[in-house]
Amino acid sequence: MQAWFNEGRSPTLQDRYSARHNAFGALRLAMACGVIIAHAGPIGFGVGNLGTGLFAGQSDIGTISLYGFFLISGFLITDSALRSSLPQYIRARLLRVFPGLWVCLLVTAFVIAPLVALYENGNLDGFWGHPEGPFDYVTTNVLASMEQFPISGLLADTPYGRLGGGPSAFDGSLWTLRYDLAFYGVVALLMMTAVLRRSPRAVLLLTVVCYALVLWDFLNAPTITSRPPQHGAIGPFPLLGAFAADWTLMLGFLFLLGTAARLYAHRIPVNGVWALVAGVVLTGSMLKGGFFAVGLPAFAYLVLYAAVALPKRLSRVSRRHDYTYGLYIYGFPVQQVLALVGGAEFGMFGYIVLSLLGTLVFAVPSWHLVERPALRFKTESVRARRRVDRDAETRQTVPVS
Repeated sequence: MQAWFNEGRSPTLQDRYSARHNAFGALRLAMACGVIIAHAGPIGFGVGNLGTGLFAGQSDIGTISLYGFFLISGFLITDSALRSSLPQYIRARLLRVFPGLWVCLLVTAFVIAPLVALYENGNLDGFWGHPEGPFDYVTTNVLASMEQFPISGLLADTPYGRLGGGPSAFDGSLWTLRYDLAFYGVVALLMMTAVLRRSPRAVLLLTVVCYALVLWDFLNAPTITSRPPQHGAIGPFPLLGAFAADWTLMLGFLFLLGTAARLYAHRIPVNGVWALVAGVVLTGSMLKGGFFAVGLPAFAYLVLYAAVALPKRLSRVSRRHDYTYGLYIYGFPVQQVLALVGGAEFGMFGYIVLSLLGTLVFAVPSWHLVERPALRFKTESVRARRRVDRDAETRQTVPVS
């Protein structure tokens, strides 16, 4: 373990990374809470996402948390892909996303939405047969395309509804799932073509091309602090629908950056000096502008550094009980309901605390009753495959009589 010190070189990300002992779980949990905290502004009080001032209008707590999600996802998904066959990889990704999502859609459409209708209208007249009713909500979004966000015209008179001037989204956070699935598909394609294992330079080149496009957009933005300009939609594609070009570029860059970091972990130095430099660059870009040009790579480095440098005891966070996904998919509807019933009367801090506690009420059973049982099928599949491999090896080594 001390070989790199003896050689007089800086430890690399590969030297310090352990699949079992890392802080990725703790970071993802913090980022899920960051999304809920940021959404307290528009959902509870009809103002912008919290933390916008920290980034000079370039980002906010929720968006930077989202960037972190996709960076970590790129790293961990690639790590999983390198240790899996293609069928195992696809099975694991589907089991991680869809069971929790399907139950969330059902709970939102047939538990939360009827209660909202009763609160707003005093009855359920017109609720079930509405053109954008609960049945349409589930069937339209069952493959995570999220083409329908409102349900039966409800939530128009909430702070978030008034911002949009009409029926409001019940679960606005789910828009990112189609991007997750699309990038998972990209990794599957890289596995099918053997690029992931045999030609990592192609992945690095793709990452560099994405970064060049980010820089191009940044240099052509109206001001030095602006986000990259929008370029319309990409698609629509079968099943997944259309993708916003600017979000595809930004989230795709972060995901590919995580993928490249995993593939080139043996080349990335990880130490306090580089972390300090990255911290200075990130802070400068937040205060003076240039976040999309230099702040994003610096942020990515700090996330990866934190994952391997934070105390090992944090590796226990989310290892056995991972509530991150539940917090993410249930946070928005919980905050909408809290805003509807007057949760903002407790002030911003009180509303945030209520939002986090209320979301846990759904996230905890989501993990224990839906997500973890579904993931057992993934584990059983892997174990079965290992048993088959062991049996095959045994048959090959037993002498024929």
